[in-house]
Amino acid sequence: MNSAMQTNCVIAALQASPTTEWPYPHWQLHDVLPAPVATALMAWRPDARFIGGDSGGQRSGRNGQRLFITPALRATSPAMDRLARLFDAPQTRAAFSTQCAARLEHAALRLELCLDTNGFWLEPHTDIGAKRLTLLIALSMGAQAAQWGTDIMTAGGIPVARASGAFNSGLLFIPSARSWHGFVPRPLNGVRRTLIVNYVGPEWEATDELAMPTHACREKPDCAPAETECMTSLYSGTKRF
Repeated sequence: MNSAMQTNCVIAALQASPTTEWPYPHWQLHDVLPAPVATALMAWRPDARFIGGDSGGQRSGRNGQRLFITPALRATSPAMDRLARLFDAPQTRAAFSTQCAARLEHAALRLELCLDTNGFWLEPHTDIGAKRLTLLIALSMGAQAAQWGTDIMTAGGIPVARASGAFNSGLLFIPSARSWHGFVPRPLNGVRRTLIVNYVGPEWEATDELAMPTHACREKPDCAPAETECMTSLYSGTKRF
């Protein structure tokens, strides 16, 4: 098979991204998801109760009204199954461990689609705890979407940089005592669509949020299908920032 047909989009995006060390190590990725998967996430139109604005500065403020890629959903959606297998593949996990020093042994995959509207904000937080890796993938389009990225902050909660909100870009970091981030309130003229990728440790209690049963895929080198269509040519008018 042609090597181009075996491209793992996530690994390719990670390898093309240099490390930014300040105020904590993080990576700005581009062209993260295969086009068919990104298209399926864009086409997902859940009930209005899953779309919201102000939740008190915490995503937990919308518990009970959140969207997770679960085994039940994967069973009905080939694209969502492909998404989960892509991130749970041993090759993907190994790339995160090698390039980002992520400790993903015994960590389970958690995938959440967030749909935020005007009034949304997030207070400064670190994700430290059970989360071993965080990747925030922007899936919004439009002239203003590039400014809807996550705010990177200091320990004092002061924004010092803003991740790109351009379509199919991603902010990656390893949660630590330094990994402060949030979302400073600003106008959202439309729906801010974000895929949150986490690997969580065995202490994670909300197992109903997990995308994969423990050890479902990671021991099988051929578990994930070959990934193609990594570039965002499908959305060639989208500008990077």
